[in-house]
Amino acid sequence: MTTPPRILSIAGSDSSGGAGIQADIKTITMLGGYAMSAITAVTAQNTLGVTMVEALSPAMVAAQIDACLSDIGADAVKIGMLGSPEIAAVVAERLEGLAIPVVFDPVMIATSGSVLADEATIAGFERLMALATLTTPNVPELAALGGAETMTDRGIAYLAKGGDAEGPVVEDRLARPGAEDFVWRSDRIETRHTHGTGCTLSSAIATGLGQGLPLDEAIARARTFVRAALIAAPGFGAGHGPMGHQAVR
Repeated sequence: MTTPPRILSIAGSDSSGGAGIQADIKTITMLGGYAMSAITAVTAQNTLGVTMVEALSPAMVAAQIDACLSDIGADAVKIGMLGSPEIAAVVAERLEGLAIPVVFDPVMIATSGSVLADEATIAGFERLMALATLTTPNVPELAALGGAETMTDRGIAYLAKGGDAEGPVVEDRLARPGAEDFVWRSDRIETRHTHGTGCTLSSAIATGLGQGLPLDEAIARARTFVRAALIAAPGFGAGHGPMGHQAVR
């Protein structure tokens, strides 16, 4: 039996199971990884929106990361919702210097439209983008981070996700320093069950990198996984429903 890659997800908890840590654990497991977690915040949310957010203390987040890395170790890390600038800082402190892939999903707004990061927390993203192997902003997140030109000036690799853009085709663009952009285009899957797409994509990429896949192959497989999970959505909830991670083979 092949030893599974150890994937640490540092993110918020979604009580309804569609996004955050819950989506990450499902994705990592279905793709053959061993999932660990450092929970940054607890949210009360469902397919209709977020009703309450409570961030954990930076010390508790750091303790969770230390507990995982000091014993089991990790082959890749995924970063999602952070909850506060202090948590962003402590996560950066714990990850700087680690020689493993890091995928940073700069979560700012939930699929329902609820704000999950204030301006101070977004300002704290700089250190995380600098240490990450890949940053995965969606359309509004890319704009909040200064747009494509500013991202290029940072000298980092990022995946500009196009799911929030208009039109029948979804375009995701990988930009890397010193390399031509690589673009994936796919027909849009028309569905309201899109809760957790960003969390799922980023944790799937991290799992691929932890398994030793090149970055472009990890992204391609992650996109395939997300699309299959969208098609397999169970139909739960009255709003932006969860995807069907359990059905993807």
